[in-house]
Amino acid sequence: MRSWTEIFLNFMLRAVFGMIIIHFINTLITGQGWQATVGMNPLSFCTTGFLGLPGVALLYGLRFYFL
Repeated sequence: MRSWTEIFLNFMLRAVFGMIIIHFINTLITGQGWQATVGMNPLSFCTTGFLGLPGVALLYGLRFYFL
């Protein structure tokens, strides 16, 4: 069984790296002149923390779907 510290650390690492990826993708999208950026907020932080890279893909998929 995994300890709470390991679970929390795993969540935080995925969330922080997910937010870094979102920042770089937002920079690339803005540089191309598009207005389809994903907000960096607590909901995005939790989504990337729980789901990791698929969470980032989910956020951008939803953003492009609702354009």
